[in-house]
Amino acid sequence: MKYGPADIDPYVAIFARYLREQGLPVTRQRAAVAEAVFSSPNHQSVEDIDAELRDNNVRLGKATIYRTLELLVRSGLVEEHDFGEGFKRFEHRLSRNPIHHHMVCMDSGEVIEFRSEEIARIVEETAARHGFRPAHHKLVIFGLSRASQEAGRAVKYRGITCPIETA
Repeated sequence: MKYGPADIDPYVAIFARYLREQGLPVTRQRAAVAEAVFSSPNHQSVEDIDAELRDNNVRLGKATIYRTLELLVRSGLVEEHDFGEGFKRFEHRLSRNPIHHHMVCMDSGEVIEFRSEEIARIVEETAARHGFRPAHHKLVIFGLSRASQEAGRAVKYRGITCPIETA
C-alpha cells in the first residue's frame, strides 16, 4: 500500500521538528529522503531509496541519503534492519502496524511481516519471570518463502562443516 501526500506530510513535519530541536537545518534533500521512506510500506535499502528519488527527478548523492537515514534512525522515526544481505534496510515506525516481526526468505530476499499476540505474551511472561522490563524486541525468522519452496529451492548450510561428517 502506497501512502498519499496527506499521509506523509505529518511524518515529514515530525522529522523537521526533530531536526530543528537538534539545531540542524531542515533541507529539501532531507525532506525528500524522509518522504521516500515514509511513502513506502516496504523495507527499503539505500539503493531502493535512491531509485525512488531518481524516479521522482530528485538527484541526491548516496552520502546525503546515508546521513539522512542516520538522522531518521536517531530520531526514532525509522528502524534499521540487517537481514544478513550485506546491506541494511530501513522501515518507518509510524506504520499502521508498528509492532510486528519479520520472516526473511533466504532465496528471494522477500520480507514478510507478521503479528503474533502469542509471541507478545511469551515475551511479557518471560520478562516477568526474570524480573526484566523489556523496552522492545525483534524477531527475525530466516528460511524459505512458499514461492521459493515451490520452485524447489533449498537452504544451503553456511557454517563450518565437521571433518568427520565430510569423510
